[in-house]
Amino acid sequence: MADRPKHPSENEKTENQVPGPGIGRRKFVKLVGGTSMAVTAGGVLAGAAVLPGIAAEAPSAVMGPTAIPITLRVNGEARKLMLEPRVTLLDALRNHLDLTGAKKVCDRGTCGACTVHLNGRAVYSCTVLAVDAAESGAEIHTIEGLAPEGQIHPLSAAFVANDGQQCGFCTPGFVMASKAYLDRHPHPSYNDVKEGLGGNFCRCGTYMGVRRAVVTVGGGAGIPPNEGDS
Repeated sequence: MADRPKHPSENEKTENQVPGPGIGRRKFVKLVGGTSMAVTAGGVLAGAAVLPGIAAEAPSAVMGPTAIPITLRVNGEARKLMLEPRVTLLDALRNHLDLTGAKKVCDRGTCGACTVHLNGRAVYSCTVLAVDAAESGAEIHTIEGLAPEGQIHPLSAAFVANDGQQCGFCTPGFVMASKAYLDRHPHPSYNDVKEGLGGNFCRCGTYMGVRRAVVTVGGGAGIPPNEGDS
């Protein structure tokens, strides 16, 4: 009687086979493991993809972790620095250029105390890397450069006249945000300003004075009376 073909047991099937024709489990694991290692090694060492159908990416320039030379254009002046790539624009301004008007409060882009201008737009400087600002060649303006030395900008004067500050810690960020807003909306109403400056917080609650200051500089339309203002 001819010998029957030998069939693998259930345990053998589970151990050595996976769905798919002609590939055993051990061979599959070795194949996947080897491919994963090749992908990892290729990505780390050469930046090249090894799997078919995946386009290879060009290797990117690596900066840091040590300090690198950068040039920031701040208040119309080129400032050369040696900074680690992880340093934020806020820390570069405060700790390396001694421009301390922008305040470090929340350090997570929520309060607006660190507001500066980047190419004329108000940004939270704690959310911008100094190296990115340098590479893009952005024009950076801080409150120190808002008016010539020894003079006060009309917007800053309006903050004083309308009692738009108490402790003053958030004031530089508010002034810079207000300046960027007025540059785009020269004649805002009081309600416009309430919405337009919603990204800046004042822990002392001087919002009424801030809004009056901005509206006054913009033409004074729709300023409500002091009583019942909010």
